[in-house]
Amino acid sequence: MDCHETISKVANAVSNADLLSSQYLPILIFLVIAIGLSCVIIIIPFILAKAKPDHEKLSSYECGFEGEGKVRGEFNVQFYLVAILFIIFDLEIAFLFPWAVSLNKIGVFGFWSMMVFLTLLTVGFIYEWMRGALEWR
Repeated sequence: MDCHETISKVANAVSNADLLSSQYLPILIFLVIAIGLSCVIIIIPFILAKAKPDHEKLSSYECGFEGEGKVRGEFNVQFYLVAILFIIFDLEIAFLFPWAVSLNKIGVFGFWSMMVFLTLLTVGFIYEWMRGALEWR
């Protein structure tokens, strides 16, 4: 009896493994097709394209006229700083909505963890404000 129970447990484990692998098989097939198709799409232009660079192809184009001055203009770093600050504080608001919806489920710990999060972001905002990062020069 003991040997028979062991064989039945092994058979159940194998059938469970087959069930699990059959559930993930479509995902595996999809990933193989997606990766293969992506590789083919990336490789095809290198095979078909005829790369013959010349002076006209490599020159800068400005609406048919010859370019004046430097083609690439320099941007003030302030643009990037303001954009990064916007993303940071915009994500703060994005985290507030799900927190507010689930506040009754997450309880006191969730409330105080969000208060710590908001305090850190407020301290960061005050630091940036005091440093003058939000003032346009």
